Amino acid sequence: MLRRIYRFYRQHFYAINGALIGLLIGLSFIKLGILETLFIAVCVVVGYIIGKQIQKDKTFIKNILDKILPPGSYR
Repeated sequence: MLRRIYRFYRQHFYAINGALIGLLIGLSFIKLGILETLFIAVCVVVGYIIGKQIQKDKTFIKNILDKILPPGSYR
């Protein structure tokens, strides 16, 4: 039984995940409101972009802090 469910999920991976994401967004609009949901979405996108940059360049955070703060002051 579980194999059949897993096989079905693998065959319809994108459709099922898209439906779940749509459900979560719809419930967020109902529960939180449009502005709060959009704020959460923006935070998720910014977090994804920062995480992707850190994955590419391990010194990304140090470089950003060097630009904002005097060099070496955050250590």
